[in-house]
Amino acid sequence: MTDMTFRARVAVGSIVLASSLFGACASAPPPKELIDARAAYTRSSSGKARTLNPAGLHEAKVALDKAEASYNSDPGNEATADFAYLALRRSERAELEARTADWQHRRDAAVNNANQAQVKAAQNTQTELVSAKQQLEAERSARIAAETRTKDVLNQLVAANAAAVKEEPRGTVISLSGGVLFASGKAELLPGAQASLGQIAQAVSAQKDKRVLVEGHTDSRGTEPSNLALSKARADSVATYLASHGVAADRVTSAGLGSSRPVADNGTPEGRANNRRVEIVIQTMEAK
Repeated sequence: MTDMTFRARVAVGSIVLASSLFGACASAPPPKELIDARAAYTRSSSGKARTLNPAGLHEAKVALDKAEASYNSDPGNEATADFAYLALRRSERAELEARTADWQHRRDAAVNNANQAQVKAAQNTQTELVSAKQQLEAERSARIAAETRTKDVLNQLVAANAAAVKEEPRGTVISLSGGVLFASGKAELLPGAQASLGQIAQAVSAQKDKRVLVEGHTDSRGTEPSNLALSKARADSVATYLASHGVAADRVTSAGLGSSRPVADNGTPEGRANNRRVEIVIQTMEAK
């Protein structure tokens, strides 16, 4: 091989690698921190902060723009989450400062008018604000702790080769082999499967803002009706187990998809084994 040919091949390989990396970054969904920051700014900008604390709201918008710019520039940049967290905190602070200013205005008006009833109401509002702030911090701490616990459990399952975990736009997808969960052609959980499902149930049950979708999948062997029935029965078994081990039943749904969503080639034994699976999708519930 000549030196010119070698350099040409290296150049082509570099172009292909750069293109693949660019495509991977471009397809990355926005991180949860950025989604939360967007929601917090929308909430604060439509409340009292718009008129009572425009400066604080502007700071929050600047921080959010920085997070958006980081994400748009490089969707895979880990710094986006840090910028988004700062934007979230500034939106929360702008909203809290606006509510405090509103209370102070009403308190001053009550004092000036010597209206004791208004003074008492203002004092009650202050107490409510303090309580709301404490509750906000407590809920945030609890949510972070629950999310950390869930990540630890999933990491343990992955390390033990008990499950595969990936992040998708629809949520966190935990994939469990059907061969580990069920006997061939059956929908009753094997004793060994309950340990992994128990860990998942314990972790998810603490995340009150999450809902769980259980999907059953099969390979392409067998008829479509039988595959759909078996996949649904297996999804129901997993959903029932989760609901009976701490996950609220109204947060768990199940679906049987048969062989409609293969992840590997059904023409090989290994591919069919990968397609016989149950996927547990952890999703954030929409605010009511």
